[in-house]
Amino acid sequence: MRRQNKNKGSTPFFSHGRGTKKKRELTPRSKAMKQPTVLMGICAGIAAYKTCDMISRMRQEKINVIVCMSKDSHHFVTPLTLQTLSGNRVFQEMFQLQQDWDPVHISLATQADAILVAPATSNIISKIACGICDDLLTCAIASTNAPVIFAPAMNKAMYKNKILQSNIARLKSLNYSFVGPVKGRLACGTHGIGHVAATEDIIKQVKTLLK
Repeated sequence: MRRQNKNKGSTPFFSHGRGTKKKRELTPRSKAMKQPTVLMGICAGIAAYKTCDMISRMRQEKINVIVCMSKDSHHFVTPLTLQTLSGNRVFQEMFQLQQDWDPVHISLATQADAILVAPATSNIISKIACGICDDLLTCAIASTNAPVIFAPAMNKAMYKNKILQSNIARLKSLNYSFVGPVKGRLACGTHGIGHVAATEDIIKQVKTLLK
């Protein structure tokens, strides 16, 4: 008598070696494929605390967020906070051991449907404009084909610096996007241009580029 297939109509199985079977599992990466993914680069500036709200807002908009931090940004916001809000692992070290063989900056660059850098400091804007790749975030930006959005935040004197303005103009000519900065109260206590743009305006620009 022919044996009846007990697995008929049940959950699909994949073979994992001869004579063994294992249930198909939905990995975090395959879950993320159902949603657009934003790689959020966080730099070392006082406005970094606002990225917590940005992440929450993007999650509410059904956007998957992966955070990549610059070397010193943890002084302003902790990786644990960002991991909790994003629901994903936070990346910071270029040469940390990985679970697979993929170079981490390439993996991040290819997963991203858009990259948001906030707060974007004079340092990272100028590095990208000059093609400098000396940490995980700059390498990921240099490796991506996805649109990149900068949300600058800094002292008004730094923002008006002619070298920085030249670098911003160069990036804009290469189709990099900028949101802000706007006039407002700055960390130094003065009032002027350099305040990070409103979260609503930043998220609106992200959603536009994801369409």
